[in-house]
Amino acid sequence: MDLDQAHTLLTNRFNVTPHNPSFSESYRQKLDETLTLGSDGKPFRMLVFRGSSKSTTKSIRHIDQMREAEAAALQNSINQPRPRAMPKKEEKVLDAPNIRNDYYSNIMDWGKNNILAVALGPEMYLWNSVNNNVHRLFEATDNDCPTSVAWSQDAKLFAAGFMHSKLQLWDAETSKPIRVLEGHRQRIGTIAWSGNTLTSGSHDKSIINHDVRARRNVISRVKAHGAEVCGLKWSKRGNMLASGGNDNHIYIWESSKMNSSSFLHCFKDHSAAVKALAWCPYDSNVLASGGGTNDRCIKIWNIQKGTCIRSIDTTAQVCGLEWNRHHKEILSGHGFSTSTSHNELCLWRYPTMNKVGGLDPHASRVLHLSQSPDGLTVVSAGADETLRFWDIFGPPATDTSKISHLDNLLSLKISALR
Repeated sequence: MDLDQAHTLLTNRFNVTPHNPSFSESYRQKLDETLTLGSDGKPFRMLVFRGSSKSTTKSIRHIDQMREAEAAALQNSINQPRPRAMPKKEEKVLDAPNIRNDYYSNIMDWGKNNILAVALGPEMYLWNSVNNNVHRLFEATDNDCPTSVAWSQDAKLFAAGFMHSKLQLWDAETSKPIRVLEGHRQRIGTIAWSGNTLTSGSHDKSIINHDVRARRNVISRVKAHGAEVCGLKWSKRGNMLASGGNDNHIYIWESSKMNSSSFLHCFKDHSAAVKALAWCPYDSNVLASGGGTNDRCIKIWNIQKGTCIRSIDTTAQVCGLEWNRHHKEILSGHGFSTSTSHNELCLWRYPTMNKVGGLDPHASRVLHLSQSPDGLTVVSAGADETLRFWDIFGPPATDTSKISHLDNLLSLKISALR
């Protein structure tokens, strides 16, 4: 237990035999044999540690630096965006006879209950994506037809706006109508939910917020657009509403100030109707918008600053936009074009807006886009009377072999040095 003597013996270049008068000669001889002979009876030399504690610390620090560098390289390799390939074909195709070829309507929505609602002419159909069952919810009468549909956020209620200004609520569980909400005088081309508030936009240029629980349903009515309101989207938190119109304008409304008809921003950069609107799922201050045939642009807006931070000419009418919730990408659906890029689905990388790829399976323009509750599948509705389902948003498979190889390499380096 004499550490000073032990250190001297370990670092002394000469063979010095320790002597302690309290030990007998036979004990010292036995001790020498035990320390200098291996289990097989052959002599062996103990490792000699030379150098100061300072150099040892430096060596360990160097090892730790190498370990950190290897860990950083591994993390960087995991974080590097892997190339994403567009699917070569759709996963499923459904017939959609009599679907209205109308840019200004919004007649498809995929609810959190995994049921896709789509209006085909005067009839409303519900398709269950789990069991593939199809249910006809209703057929409009008096030469009327649905022009907008939307599931509530909890998918307990279903709303449909009509050509003749009716706004109807249905109970999703019983498939029965609950009530009709009054307020508009002309067709309702777009509707959007925020909690218990249902917002509707009409050809009469007005936007109405309805409280679906109240007897007097109209909470507020604003009229800023100079033409038909054809796009409405609430932000994820429900504090902002974006509206697009046939006057080529986008208005941003704060939910707490809509009673005063005071808007936060008015964007006038588009040169055609704005139907396609989509809030970024990972940045609440970012909104994407798409313009019609005479505009053809996708624009990215910073709502906090009130500025356009990116604009690209897609060369085709933008009919729909859907953000990818698993990767920083956005999908656009297109219609009429001044070039050959018509009727396409295009995937763009955000924020650079570089084009990942395009698909053109539809024989006519892509009218509507909607995505599944898990954000993995997108359905496109075309004027060619088809619904096409795409596994385009799924996360890429992890390259476990590469990660495993790096882990093993890192482990070997550390083990050898330690």
